Amino acid sequence: QVKLVESGGGSVQAGGSLRLSCEVSGSGRVFNQVTMVWWRQAPGQERELVAAASTTGTTRYGDSVKGRFTISRDNDKKTLTLQMDNLRPEDTAVYYCNRPNAFWDWGPGTQVTVSP
Repeated sequence: QVKLVESGGGSVQAGGSLRLSCEVSGSGRVFNQVTMVWWRQAPGQERELVAAASTTGTTRYGDSVKGRFTISRDNDKKTLTLQMDNLRPEDTAVYYCNRPNAFWDWGPGTQVTVSP
């Protein structure tokens, strides 16, 4: 059973920074073989792909976060990180890590709140 645990969220003012972490346990070697994604979901909105990191380190970002967020992964520690800089109020959401499809059970997420 794969377990995802996100952490690092909080409340900041616009322009601030946060660093999110995701710990993946129970995946065995699978984590090292799959792309990992940071997702976010704001109240009343659909889940949105924020950033993705492939097994080879190739990264992809949603248009709204390009140039502000940086995704990275540590295959040895089976962790995923999202450095978020120059945060905006529209970044307010619950952030989750998971695969791009064939989802593992979702973790609790971590709340990010950005005030004007």
